[in-house]
Amino acid sequence: MNTSQPALMSEFQQVISEKNDNFVGRSFVFTAVNEFLHRQNRGYFTIVGEPGSGKSAILAKYVRENPQVVYYNAQLEGKNRVEEFLKCVCTQLVEWLHNPRTPPQLSPQAGREKDKDFPDNATEGGWFLSLLLQKISDKLQPNQRLIIAIDGLDSIDSKSQPPGTNLFYLPRYLPEGVYFLLTRRPFLREKSGLLIETPSQRLDLAEYPEQNRWDVGVYIERNLTSLTPCGLGEGSNFMYVSQIISAINEGFNTEPLESDRLPPSLEAYYQQHWQKMQRNGLSALKLAVVQTLTQQGKGQVTKSAIAEIIDEDEYEVEEVLENWYEFLHFQQVNGEILYSFYHFSFCNWLGQQVR
Repeated sequence: MNTSQPALMSEFQQVISEKNDNFVGRSFVFTAVNEFLHRQNRGYFTIVGEPGSGKSAILAKYVRENPQVVYYNAQLEGKNRVEEFLKCVCTQLVEWLHNPRTPPQLSPQAGREKDKDFPDNATEGGWFLSLLLQKISDKLQPNQRLIIAIDGLDSIDSKSQPPGTNLFYLPRYLPEGVYFLLTRRPFLREKSGLLIETPSQRLDLAEYPEQNRWDVGVYIERNLTSLTPCGLGEGSNFMYVSQIISAINEGFNTEPLESDRLPPSLEAYYQQHWQKMQRNGLSALKLAVVQTLTQQGKGQVTKSAIAEIIDEDEYEVEEVLENWYEFLHFQQVNGEILYSFYHFSFCNWLGQQVR
């Protein structure tokens, strides 16, 4: 295998480099990915995880160790539009067709609309992407694969493409030897934004609590230079742990671990969540639901209980909760779903915002 690193966009190189710093564990994810690749001759593999669970770092590590992978990060500013995705990825695929013995290269003139290999209407629908995938499939050697990794699929600007189309115009069918490795936050299956008829597998990080706690514990041991504050590893959330450790190592006083003592970087991260939750406005109903959830603290509550507390229709409450799906934790008990925010720190911080 050629192990030279593809000439990715500088923004992508920076993300991959940063996410690989102090990376630990996650072997269970890489094992599952490799098993899928060997079991299926094409397909979609999706890594699902709550905010801060380490999805981006996992994908960056995989790309670093498999430099032939085509990489795209939809979470970067300006990269969440379908035109940008198609321009970037299709350019790398065109370069691969020019020289299939080397990893895909992103040329300095990436996305030239007048390039003879890049038609003017290449970003109008998914036809050109599908065409390139088929051409590459036809050229793949036995046991050779084309893997396209997309980080933050849920970050796409849905207004950048027609309703009802697959996110980023991802193909419904895949030719042999072609795979997509995706990361995204939790989502309702009926609102996945993808209609695919090809082998697929979904790995939810929340279904591996023991492995997550172990990896977080190793991360703490390797990176914390002082005594561990109470509750640091709670929730097995890498974003929370990494930001708190960085602040502690820099002398930031995080005791007690309350919302008003969070590092500015973590507060900014939570602010992004809150802004997304307020998309389309903060109605009285939304405010009442979030107030009820934050008042529960680490406890969980059913939608019917929320509806009774705030004296609102249960259906309306359910609709709000579904729109916040990526920020919630779920537990089914006796046939009912209990809701809470995905991490106690975010819950505490949010409680301060809605007092």
